[in-house]
Amino acid sequence: MIVGIGTDVCSIDRIAAAVQRHGDRFAQRVLGIDEWRVYEARRARVAKRGMSYLATRFAAKEAFSKAIGLGMRMPMTWRACEVINAPGGRPEIRLHGELARWFDERRWRAFVSVSDEINVATAFVVVEKDG
Repeated sequence: MIVGIGTDVCSIDRIAAAVQRHGDRFAQRVLGIDEWRVYEARRARVAKRGMSYLATRFAAKEAFSKAIGLGMRMPMTWRACEVINAPGGRPEIRLHGELARWFDERRWRAFVSVSDEINVATAFVVVEKDG
């Protein structure tokens, strides 16, 4: 049974402007530890790829927060929710700490899709009750 759906679209230029204004602090506030490693590697190769990655993760976390009905308030935090690619490349949501416990207590599962184009990143999340 579906318990929530969330979607978000964001401007990659807006994310890049935030990074320009705040430096790494902005990305470190949004990204979890594993996401940070991928972000650093991608932006080291091609800066625009790093911005696209950061924007898709930003959009996915916004979409997830909408799907679970909390928005960006506890236990939902930017870093407690990571969007990690599985070995085959499919994005998956990985939760940490209090958010993971809160989510697991409800026996929910989340499915996420992310995409980006020249200047737009988008994400779609479906949360369903397990069983």
